[in-house]
Amino acid sequence: MAGSILGNRVLRKEDPKFLTTGGVYVDDLRDEPLLVGAVHATFVRSTVAHAKITGIDVSEALTMPGVIAIYTAQDLGLEPVSASFNPMAKRTLLASGKVRYVGEPLAVVLTELANQGEDAAERVIVDYDALEILIDVEQAMTSSTLIYEEVGSNVVFESTAIGMPDNTGDALFADCEVVVKGRFVNQRVAPCPLEVRGAAAAWDNGRLVQWLSTQHAQGARDSILKVNALEAGQVRVITPDVGGGFGAKIDAYPEDLLLGRIAKQVGKPVRWTETRSESMVALGHGRGQIQYITIGGTRAGKVTAYQLHALQDSGAWVDVGAILAPFMTRPMASGVYDIPVIEVRTTSVATNTTPMVAYRGAGRPEATAAIERAMDLFALELGKDPAEVRRINLIPKFLEPFTTSIGQTYDVGDFEGALDKVLEASNYVQLRKDQAARRASGNTKQIGIGISVYVEITAGTSSGEYGKVEVLPNGRAIVYTGTSPHGQGHVTSWSMLASDETGIAMDMIDVVWGDTDAIPSGGGTMGSRSLQQGGAAVHQASKELVEQARKHAARLLEANEDDVVFDKFTAAFHVAGTPAVAKTWADISSALATDGGLIQESNFVSNGATFPFGAHVSVVEVDTETGKVTLIRHVACDDAGRVINPLILDGQIHGGIGQGAAQALLEEVRFDTDGNPITSNFADYAFISAAELPSFEVIHMETPTPRNPLGAKGIGESGTIGSTPAVQSAVIDALTHMGVRHIDMPATPERVWSAIHSAN
Repeated sequence: MAGSILGNRVLRKEDPKFLTTGGVYVDDLRDEPLLVGAVHATFVRSTVAHAKITGIDVSEALTMPGVIAIYTAQDLGLEPVSASFNPMAKRTLLASGKVRYVGEPLAVVLTELANQGEDAAERVIVDYDALEILIDVEQAMTSSTLIYEEVGSNVVFESTAIGMPDNTGDALFADCEVVVKGRFVNQRVAPCPLEVRGAAAAWDNGRLVQWLSTQHAQGARDSILKVNALEAGQVRVITPDVGGGFGAKIDAYPEDLLLGRIAKQVGKPVRWTETRSESMVALGHGRGQIQYITIGGTRAGKVTAYQLHALQDSGAWVDVGAILAPFMTRPMASGVYDIPVIEVRTTSVATNTTPMVAYRGAGRPEATAAIERAMDLFALELGKDPAEVRRINLIPKFLEPFTTSIGQTYDVGDFEGALDKVLEASNYVQLRKDQAARRASGNTKQIGIGISVYVEITAGTSSGEYGKVEVLPNGRAIVYTGTSPHGQGHVTSWSMLASDETGIAMDMIDVVWGDTDAIPSGGGTMGSRSLQQGGAAVHQASKELVEQARKHAARLLEANEDDVVFDKFTAAFHVAGTPAVAKTWADISSALATDGGLIQESNFVSNGATFPFGAHVSVVEVDTETGKVTLIRHVACDDAGRVINPLILDGQIHGGIGQGAAQALLEEVRFDTDGNPITSNFADYAFISAAELPSFEVIHMETPTPRNPLGAKGIGESGTIGSTPAVQSAVIDALTHMGVRHIDMPATPERVWSAIHSAN
């Protein structure tokens, strides 16, 4: 990309603000005129996991200092809402009739000050008639106690019920020389964004204005419109800075949806910010699959058949969590391998736990973890090197679409190239020698080497995005985007894309997002779609803006349009051969100031999803006396197509690896037998820090995709998808000579120690 800013390590424009004055989040909106006099909402949450509600007594709470009002579902006239993916499952936005998980909102307290609400909420007395509590997915599948009676079962979504083929069982492996079975747990984890959920709502001349910490302002607006029975144009959603989401802030939650109705009821603007403890139990969780796998093939190492039955914990609501397995895990089940026969069945089950939502990778890490663990078990059974078994089964390099036996079509891929690069960079051969030496010496600290080769789908749930570029009379440009940044670096990348086409300096370009009045349509940020769709829309709008400006420049220069040259270096238009007489962007915009301005909109439509891929090698040291695992090295080769900014790319990969390693080693949401969360704060929920991580070694590959003009694929989730199975496999690999074949995540010291002693 000679002569282009693209492909260069450009420092993030957004960082000075965040590192100095800090961002402006929903809870920081103290000077907003519409929120003057706002009252504070505190939600009363269920303290039991499954019970009928026999009464809610608010009388004592109403006498507490600062209390303005307390509303239940009945007070607000809330009607049952059908679940998106199973209409027989219904709930009210505040629980009525029964509660289904600890943390479910069932009343809201309005107070003058936020701390007053916390005190008053504790005085709301709820009487319950206890029901059987179903925490375990497999128990819930067979229980006669139903979380949603109208559904008739706790199985709320089944792949076979929508026409997907069933598994045929062991018959699939009749011709295999070697068959291995396994049961894996891809545990439930909490997204833990630095900024908890927050919202504020105010009515302005019959119009609802709502500020929201969300990844998708336009989607939230549509949900708020529906819940409040309002017409298009009657709701404006604004997202200020958002302090992380990881998928959990894609959709609007009951608390968000209720604020408008509450504000109307009380006649004042309303603020709400959850506590960290609330976030841990009421913000949706991720993962939560039990995976039954069977893999079979030849003694030479060729896999000929693979079967997966994924049991997806939906939690207590039938929403995104219910469809992760059939629509995200299933199509990616084969991973990077050319397996002739694959069968996948998925079963989504309601439990008395926090509802499941999309979480970094949303179903694709689960698919990768299953097939990568299966490949390791297959290699172990054969007594072959796991890298070599993978190589035998990889799909050969392809630059034209390739369709797997499960029916998913990948765009481009060079999986063996990624494996070769990561093995070379990690000095894999020497690592195995070092491991052999440790084993021979009887050292109590053993080395484990884990390998993962992955492919994932990005922008798989949407096909296009909105972008707009406007040049002001002073020469500054404003980029409007339908995507939403919450740490990804959109301001920098979108400025780079606009600057590359227009020649306008990056510091003269502003980026606007997350205001549904300014950007009425937009797909938000999820599924690693932003650059390849939102960035492509900005790129397209910028190119079209140049052509629009050329026409106006020709008029101002009194020349034929074909004779007008655009000089990106000077960001000016001139007649060929006479650069001394030129019109700048400011000149052209000023000339159009009374005629609509210099603006170009674009609705980019992609040619389909893209499929980033890569390979990771992870090295751990396991203390066989204590079970402690130390991650000592991690090498990653990730291919996200054409790289726009390597600095931002590395940041995304680093964050993903850290998050993936955390799931493999530390993180797990747990409940006791009564359904009480026992990991509801950062003292009890183990998360990773820089102290537990080595410096990551990152290798870039670039295989451009033809599915957008940038050639770019998503990268926000790839690091997580590749790292988790590599780290998990490394832990197990350190102990295979001691008879350990599998350890479920997270590989905590207790779990590792138990596996060692169970194998001996």
